[in-house]
Amino acid sequence: MKVLPPKPFTFEAGKRAVLLLHGFTGNSADVRMLGRFLQDRGYTSHAPHYKGHGVPPEELLKTDPEDWWEDVTNGYKHLKNLGYDEIAVAGLSLGGVFSLKVGYTFPVKGIVPMCTPMSTKTEEKIRQGVIEYAQEWKQLEGKSKEQIEREMKPFKDAPMKTLAKLSELIEEVRAHIDLIYNPIFVVQGRLDKMIDTNSANIIYETVESEDKQIKWYKQSGHVITLGDEKAQLHQDIYDFLEGLDWSDS
Repeated sequence: MKVLPPKPFTFEAGKRAVLLLHGFTGNSADVRMLGRFLQDRGYTSHAPHYKGHGVPPEELLKTDPEDWWEDVTNGYKHLKNLGYDEIAVAGLSLGGVFSLKVGYTFPVKGIVPMCTPMSTKTEEKIRQGVIEYAQEWKQLEGKSKEQIEREMKPFKDAPMKTLAKLSELIEEVRAHIDLIYNPIFVVQGRLDKMIDTNSANIIYETVESEDKQIKWYKQSGHVITLGDEKAQLHQDIYDFLEGLDWSDS
């Protein structure tokens, strides 16, 4: 069976734009409901896909954070090319790491990092996540248990250079977030088992933003955009965006 993953999206509405960034092994479905919520309230949004994501999992191991950062910058440029001069950025997990990097690399109105790792201690959990992602993909393809077992061997045995570079990316971004002066809303799920949740405090305390907020969601895990408190999260992000200094406000 052919797996048809979600595609990148652009939901156009008003002059205010938001770049939405998905997580590692994720895709635009991570942030699609948020995009629709914001569109209904007059915000344009665009969510790119990173190379190696939303395709057969073997492709993931052929890519690295440099490829994904290129996709993020192209997503930002896509909104610029469409004529949106004022852009905020929100990202989940790896997307949150990239949202911070966007924040100290490009002009943005505000930043929303969600469940964003600032520690490389999670590398083994990330490796396990890659294995689970590959296994689920192959199950969706309808492959036999024996075939899946054969095809999973490279994921279990090979040293994943991608993960080492991912750790380097996290360290790089953590070393530069004191360059962030933009308004920021740090989001973290209390039940997040994927990352060190103290990462949220590190971000909040290290950025130089005068306008900074942090909120802990008691009933939410790592993929907070799809969790039980997503409706409240959507509203909180909208309220944060409404408080930014847009030229049309």
